[in-house]
Amino acid sequence: MIRPAPFTARRATPPRPVGPASSVLLGAYLEDWLRDVVRLSVRPKTFVSYRSVVRLHLVPCLGQHPLVDLRPADVQAFLNAKAASGLAPRTVAYLRNVLRQALGHAERTELVGRNVARLALPPRVPRREVHPLSPEQARVFLAAIAGDRFEALYLLALGCGLRQGEILGLAWSDLDLETGTVRVRAALQRVEGRFALVEPKSSTSRRIVALPAIVRTGLLAHRERQAHEGPGREVAEEFADLVFTTTVGTPIDGISVTRRFQRILLRAGLPHQRFHDLRHACASLLLSQGVPARVVMETLGHSQISLTLNTYSHVIPALGREAAERMDAVLRAS
Repeated sequence: MIRPAPFTARRATPPRPVGPASSVLLGAYLEDWLRDVVRLSVRPKTFVSYRSVVRLHLVPCLGQHPLVDLRPADVQAFLNAKAASGLAPRTVAYLRNVLRQALGHAERTELVGRNVARLALPPRVPRREVHPLSPEQARVFLAAIAGDRFEALYLLALGCGLRQGEILGLAWSDLDLETGTVRVRAALQRVEGRFALVEPKSSTSRRIVALPAIVRTGLLAHRERQAHEGPGREVAEEFADLVFTTTVGTPIDGISVTRRFQRILLRAGLPHQRFHDLRHACASLLLSQGVPARVVMETLGHSQISLTLNTYSHVIPALGREAAERMDAVLRAS
């Protein structure tokens, strides 16, 4: 097997005389980009992630290159070296994506003539197979969470496909239990040790979702239970109306929710799942029941229908067979 050659930063050549930007090193540009662009345009947790990529990977390996002198070959050598060091393909692809976005801004502002990160080839990232709960397993899960303090939380994930941060960021004012709808308008994140309510993942993530009756019933029971837990400690005003809190009224850490969820799976004899897989189960169950992909897309808050169809392609063959059988019944009808 041919192993990629180790990364060796080539010696920086004198910058081309193309104006003031010719003296800017990539490392300095990336720090300015983080401060002036990224911090103002992404959620706090995303900013922390981008900053980590820049300071731990991009600056040490490529930071001394003049911005205008960076070549596709430099980026390719960097990616190859990171892959050879043992980083997962998905992680290497993420490093390229951050650099591509940074250089995209430089291209738009005419600091560089082309985005060389876009020309470098990312590693092939194997598609993660989705193995959500089947209808039978979902019913076992529902039996296992009956009476649990977070029963309504799990029901929102499985029955409505909400992301964990969206659920933990829900306020009672976002719920209309009379009409049976939930408005997703924020997400709870823990950034550098502090909780914050942030914008949803994308513009399409801001949505109104209809509540199945079983979820509505679970939320009513949860509200009754919460009313008897007492006010607990004083919390910040922005968190005072949260639907899901600790027993003393403070925001809940997502890690503790996931661990509790996985303990329930273990006790119920169900396969190991990420909490996010409840969202996958929701989509798969909806599609398998013949709900149009467009409706599933809007329920989950996907930005494109292709994302919905590609992620849940494992459901499509069964739907195709059902469609063929329905067509056959129509054509044979007398």
